Amino acid sequence: MAKKKDAAEERIEAVESALSKTEQFIENNQRMISYFIGAVIVVVLLFFGYRKFIQLPKEKSANEAIYMAEQYFMQDSIDLALVGDGENYGFLDVIADFGSTKAGNLASYYAGLCYMEKGEYEEAIDHLKDFSGSDMIVPAMADGAIGDAYMQLGNIDKAISYYEKAAKYNNNELVTPSFLLKAGWAYELNKEDKKALDTYEKIKQDFPRSREARDMDKYIARVKSKLGEL
Repeated sequence: MAKKKDAAEERIEAVESALSKTEQFIENNQRMISYFIGAVIVVVLLFFGYRKFIQLPKEKSANEAIYMAEQYFMQDSIDLALVGDGENYGFLDVIADFGSTKAGNLASYYAGLCYMEKGEYEEAIDHLKDFSGSDMIVPAMADGAIGDAYMQLGNIDKAISYYEKAAKYNNNELVTPSFLLKAGWAYELNKEDKKALDTYEKIKQDFPRSREARDMDKYIARVKSKLGEL
């Protein structure tokens, strides 16, 4: 019993000693601790102040600025959408003045599509690569458009890599089969018939109800014929 009591007393003394050292540290470094707490409070206040008085108003202004450019884009007025009409912003203006906002980010995507329409594929790639998104569709569409641009430039390997990236972004019947189909075509153009066959069979197996799957037997037969498998 005495040994157990001694052990318990030793643990209590150890705790008391640790608490005493902590109190001593706080007492000796009170000014430093106060400065640290004050700095944390300042950072928090600056964050919320920046968000309320700078970021949110800028987001609102950016949304207003991009509105007419989007309208012109939907009307297929590509040049007006891209550079504006002298009174209203174009996508390039939105990028320049509001590039750090969500609308500025979206403007990069739109600008890329505009340059695709104009046949200026290098510019299209640059703007599409500047875009970043987290929803289920648009990032995949951006990567697919980059693939299209590389195809137009004759860089089939790059095109394939972006079609594959777009297809993997979010597995769904709405967009994945279309990017896989483009990848399959690109593989054929690149004389990679086995990879083309694997891609076509993936569409048929994984997305049987998709529009693209309707023609897969034709594509599969064509590639198998080239491979000597028919």
